[in-house]
Amino acid sequence: MTTKLRLGPLPRRESVKFTISLSAQLKDELERYALAHSQLYGEKVDAVTLIPHMLERFMTSDRGFKRLR
Repeated sequence: MTTKLRLGPLPRRESVKFTISLSAQLKDELERYALAHSQLYGEKVDAVTLIPHMLERFMTSDRGFKRLR
């Protein structure tokens, strides 16, 4: 697969537990994304591991949020 994903290889970080609820459709999409990420970068990763990295990427790229800070 030569396609690049917006979310690149994952850095190692300290974490805290945070519980959320998702729609079944979003859960399925996250699992598909995790599979694509695993295949592209050669390291098995699950959707739960990806979520904080996706949220961080979203927040750092949100121009409106940057202006608020």
